[in-house]
Amino acid sequence: MSRRSAIRLLAGAGAVLGAAGCAPSVPAGAGLRPAASAPPAPAPGAEANGAARVETLLEQLTLEEKTALLHGAQDPAHLGQAGYVPGVPRLGIPALRIADGSAAVAVARPATALPAPVLLASAFDPALAREYGRVLGREGRALGQDVLLAPTANLIRTPHAGRNFETFAEDPRLTADLVAEVVRGIQDEGLIAAVKHFALDNQEKGRDTVDVIAAERTLHETELRGFEAAVASGAGAVTGASNKVNGVHAGESRPLLDEVLRGNWGFDGWVLSDRGAVHSTVAAIGAGLDMEMPGGTHFGRPLREAVRGGSVSEDTVDLAVHRLLSTMDRFGLLAPRRAARPARDAAAGARTARRVATSGAVLLRNERATLPLAGAAARSIAVIGPTGQVPLTGAGGSAHVVPEAAAAPLTAIRQRAGNGSTVRYALGEDPYGRPLPPTLLTPPADLDDRRVDGGAAWSHEGTFTLAADDEWTLFLHHAGRRPAVRLDGEELFPVRQGVAEHPAGGLLAAAPDGLTVRRRTLTLKAGAHRLSVSSPTGAQDRRFRLRHATRATRAADLAEAVKTARAARSVVLFAHEDATGGGDRTSLGLPGGQERLIEAVAAANPRTTVVLNTPSGTTMPWLSRTGAVLQMYYPGQEGAGATADVLFGDVDPGGRLTQTFPVHEEATPVGGDPRRYPGVGGRLEYAEGVHVGHRWYDAQRAAPLFPFGHGLSYTSWQYETLTVRPEHGGLTVEFTVRNTGRRKGTEVAQVYVGPSPELRLDQPVRALAGYRRLTLAPGAAQRVTVTVDPRALSSWDPAVRAWVLGAGRREVFVGRSSRELPLRAKAVVASR
Repeated sequence: MSRRSAIRLLAGAGAVLGAAGCAPSVPAGAGLRPAASAPPAPAPGAEANGAARVETLLEQLTLEEKTALLHGAQDPAHLGQAGYVPGVPRLGIPALRIADGSAAVAVARPATALPAPVLLASAFDPALAREYGRVLGREGRALGQDVLLAPTANLIRTPHAGRNFETFAEDPRLTADLVAEVVRGIQDEGLIAAVKHFALDNQEKGRDTVDVIAAERTLHETELRGFEAAVASGAGAVTGASNKVNGVHAGESRPLLDEVLRGNWGFDGWVLSDRGAVHSTVAAIGAGLDMEMPGGTHFGRPLREAVRGGSVSEDTVDLAVHRLLSTMDRFGLLAPRRAARPARDAAAGARTARRVATSGAVLLRNERATLPLAGAAARSIAVIGPTGQVPLTGAGGSAHVVPEAAAAPLTAIRQRAGNGSTVRYALGEDPYGRPLPPTLLTPPADLDDRRVDGGAAWSHEGTFTLAADDEWTLFLHHAGRRPAVRLDGEELFPVRQGVAEHPAGGLLAAAPDGLTVRRRTLTLKAGAHRLSVSSPTGAQDRRFRLRHATRATRAADLAEAVKTARAARSVVLFAHEDATGGGDRTSLGLPGGQERLIEAVAAANPRTTVVLNTPSGTTMPWLSRTGAVLQMYYPGQEGAGATADVLFGDVDPGGRLTQTFPVHEEATPVGGDPRRYPGVGGRLEYAEGVHVGHRWYDAQRAAPLFPFGHGLSYTSWQYETLTVRPEHGGLTVEFTVRNTGRRKGTEVAQVYVGPSPELRLDQPVRALAGYRRLTLAPGAAQRVTVTVDPRALSSWDPAVRAWVLGAGRREVFVGRSSRELPLRAKAVVASR
């Protein structure tokens, strides 16, 4: 057998191995509009032609050209994207541009800012996920990109994780369904989806170094489900994680990359690294990592030297290049005539963004008919909170994007309330600070708008005296190189390494005039303090200002908010938390003084609705004092209008929680045990096993603040007449859902299954097995059928390293959430 034939055989072996696996159980998403400017369907014989084309290219590539295809480089025509791989012009191999894109295509040009994936997931609507993916796919192609680093298939394991907003759920089944459809949507439009981060990348704390210990069964039944579904849906690429998995970096893990991904699942695309997540040359490419991003520290010259020195076979390099070129060919990138890139359809993107935001809105609480706003309560409204005036469309880090336009919720509420209404506004808590008094320092200095010309330097040092202990927050707004600010000799805003240097998310990262914002809170003792600010010589012009907040300024903001609340019939208070890659949440409570603000405003006006623009589960010691709580996460560029739609009852809040909200910090599957989170000595244990998320609460009989699947409606619902019968190796579940209220509403009916008595394996008390989103008119009823497939009834048996069906008498539960399940029945699952 020739070397080239062997490479062809190896490249196709995964697909053969994967063909024997379980068929994917994700919806097909039929009925969606045709793809725009996507590569045409392969003509008869095209696959053979493509294989021949790839083989011909491999024969002609030099070793230098091959390795250049396996690592990132500097883009000579940079479009603001995350990565670039140079092509080989002499052979017609084009360059690849790779963009971040969990909720928008992150490039230098404007793009549609979709709601965060966690808000999309709250709709429990796979068809909507397909539409979401199509917006990303079309925009990515229109904006000059070839690969999108999305979707994120990691589970929400702890509410502390800093990037929960860009994932979908704590539940493996729901995550798998939605990830698969987003992949299909992206690739419908001809863009390559690179699902991330494979695997067990479920926290930011120590993510580059932590060693995640998880048993084989835990991996397959929880974290790997979403990735498996992505592969089954045809994902062209997989992004490796930064962390270690069972003692080995994910990018060097042969069990993950070779055995599971390619062997068990039949993945035939290519694996690229997360940013800076390659730690070796020989071990990484030998394990099945194909591409290093964003540079070539290990897969550039060191890889060529390893081939020439004999520690890496050139066949191994050829196999990696083959995977890349085969995927490029599949998407038409190697075709003699490539498909034209489409134009952006900003209007269609905006429509989808609004639909996702309204569909995923979760009404957590609604007492005393606080919502929807109607009658006198809709004509006299107080809007409170900085995110009422400045829209928080999305998070920071790789998820950050600046949309073409995003209205303020205050504007949308005023427009919807209409003429004759009174809508007042109060800040509540200042996120940008107030100017320092010019006479504060001795000698005095005006630090509120300092400009420094290129080639010049500027500095000032002075002292100030506090009469009493105080809590200060200092805010540095700057454009250009950041000045040094020292208080009593300590640098307040030091330059940090890597993602830790990234500012926070969309609201707090920049002032209204666009200056970057940093902030630091300190407790200052009474007496004298020394403050110095210096901007060293630089080539570019610089601009900065230093501002502050104190107990006195915060008290004044709070008093103004209470006064405004008392003068209105109803209050809409926007609470927020910025999140970004590079750090986990230090608390599950709202940051700053927002909890005090909610307490005070709700005491002044019990018809207070709290709108949460937060990334994940939040503790709510203030909950009982409020009238309503609406979870909007990061609602994207159309979030203002969508929020108004829900507040005024123009749409029913149809979202349901995809993660359990805990009562307090330690009441989570990983709380109170540092071995589970954040890890001890660089080692993190997934000791909860298969009991992730709501499964843990059921196993421990722990009461959550709000359970998985929870979400209120503006109407009422009744479940009736459950029947369950075995069929096609699984179960067919039928029941009736009735709208018993006076309003049209949207419901998410959920089906859970209990454990098998015949499996000698630890099983969840209840596992989500299916769901159905439906909208009904007042008084209407619908007979719902949910098919529970064999995979939903199976467990991973490490003894045989395969899925085994849980036969015997299984209990089925149906209802509105994981804790509200009025219908129950039993059926016998026959062994195969």
